This record gives sequence, structure tokens and C-alpha cells, in this order.
Amino acid sequence: MEPASSSSWIGWAAGALLLFWGIGAYNRLVRMRADCNAAFAALESLLTREVELVNACMPADEESHPPSQFDGVSAFWSGLHGAAMQFAASLAAARQKPLEADRIAALGAAQEVLEMAWERAERDDAHDLAGPRLPRDITAERVQVAAQVQAAIAKFNEAIARYNEAIAQFPASLLAWLFGFQAGRGLRAK
Repeated sequence: MEPASSSSWIGWAAGALLLFWGIGAYNRLVRMRADCNAAFAALESLLTREVELVNACMPADEESHPPSQFDGVSAFWSGLHGAAMQFAASLAAARQKPLEADRIAALGAAQEVLEMAWERAERDDAHDLAGPRLPRDITAERVQVAAQVQAAIAKFNEAIARYNEAIAQFPASLLAWLFGFQAGRGLRAK
């Protein structure tokens, strides 16, 4: 009778060990996913600031421009405003599910478009004899926010890399598959 009770005890111990390991591994994956979400929340507040900067430098109305310059100026402002609105929409979608790769890819593409619009504004300002279109304080704040964004992107990307590594490791990958943990995607840093 002893061999049966001995093997029963080993089976229960192995089952308990497996159960506790599974709970610990699951909690680790949930914690790492929460770290990614927190890193994105910090990044999102800075990215929202970029949209606010565009809105802060937009002219109040079309009448603020002389009629002879209106067409070129209007195209400039509508391009910058359009890029900011596209970026804001992509940011809102990514905010809902920051670990969904397609949403982050769309946010990255919108971020590049907004960056090109800002660069065009700064490049055109350098050659405009009438003076800069962008207020100097907005330009200075944009540079500061851009540096903060890059630091936040690095933190977000690090959290995503740790999370992706954790869900790819065996045997945690089995839990990741079972509970639907999907690999995340980072943003491109400059």
C-alpha cells in the first residue's frame, strides 16, 4: 500500500507545483503588460502635448493673413493641422489598445507625417523674409517636448521588448497562447 500513497503524494505535489508556477507566471505576464500600458500612458500625455502645440500656433482665422499670401499660407497651416488631426486620431486608437501592433504602426506612421509637417514649417520659416510663421516660444517648447517624447518612446520600447521576450519564453509561451497574450510593437525612435 505504501507505493500507491507515495506516488499519489508525488502527483499531488507535482500538480500543486505546476499550479503555483502557472499562477506566478500568469501574474508576471499581467504585470509586464501593465508596465507596457503605463509606459504608453506616459508617452501618450507627451504626444497629446504635440497636438496641443499645433493648435496653439494655428492662426485664429483666415483674415489674419494678407490676401496676396493667403493661398500659400493656408496650404501650410492646413497641412500642419491635417497632420496633427491624423496623429490625434491614431493616438486615440492606440490609447485604447497600446499593445495592438497595427494601432502602434498607424501611430508611428502618423507621427512621421506630423514630424515632416513640423520640419517643413521650420524649413520654410528659415527662408521667409517676413519672419517666422511659428512663434519662437512654440518652436522652443516643441524641441523640449520632442526630447521628452524620445525618452518616453525608449521606455515604452524597453517595456515592450521585455514583455515580448517574456511571452516568447517556454513554458510561459504556453500560458501566453492559452490566455491570448499577443506580442506588442514599439515606436521608432529618432
